Amino acid sequence: MTAKKSLSTILVSEQVPAHLARSVIEEKLRSAILDGRLPAGMALRQQELATLFGVSRMPVREALRQLEAQSLLKVVMHKGAVVAPLIGEDAVDTYNLRLLLETEALRQSIPNLTPEHIGAARRYIDQLDTETNLSELGRLNRLFHMELYAGTSNRKLLRLIEHELNEEERFLRFHLSTMGLGKPTQQDHIELVDAVHDRDIERAVKVLQHHLTNASNTIRHYLDTREPD
Repeated sequence: MTAKKSLSTILVSEQVPAHLARSVIEEKLRSAILDGRLPAGMALRQQELATLFGVSRMPVREALRQLEAQSLLKVVMHKGAVVAPLIGEDAVDTYNLRLLLETEALRQSIPNLTPEHIGAARRYIDQLDTETNLSELGRLNRLFHMELYAGTSNRKLLRLIEHELNEEERFLRFHLSTMGLGKPTQQDHIELVDAVHDRDIERAVKVLQHHLTNASNTIRHYLDTREPD
């Protein structure tokens, strides 16, 4: 099966309005990468995508750049943009970075969070607790955490955090159930929101540290014991 045939099978051919082309193409590719329809190592060629969506190469190139910035694509010599591996050896580093960024964001955010923010976070917990579709769990987890950091005025800090959460979202969609990172983490989420509700910054930070450290340790174990590629 050729790469072109694979792309045309995975991504239904359609005409995209010019003014929406970049965002539509980015979202369609992102969804296909996150749910596994576009596998790791698959090359995404600009002209093939432009033909598929009936647009010029410019919005395709911009969409690919955005996906590369989200670590969903990487540029390989002689192949161009290819779908990045599900998880690399730097996954633990991602959690260590999250620990630094998110504890700081939480400290800044808690004094400014409204009851609406806290209520939204609790609703995400409810959805996470009942969701059975793995494709939704990573997204809900990302939205839950970002809701708790919404009180910080540091937009760059939030962008950095969301970038790291995007990496985790992709990994969780594929490995959440087998690694035991689903329902057991809900207790951490509940305790975290309770501490935020009480405006107890130090307790909230301690819960978050425990939550991220456990996830990091689980991923380290996965990397140490997985079958070689």
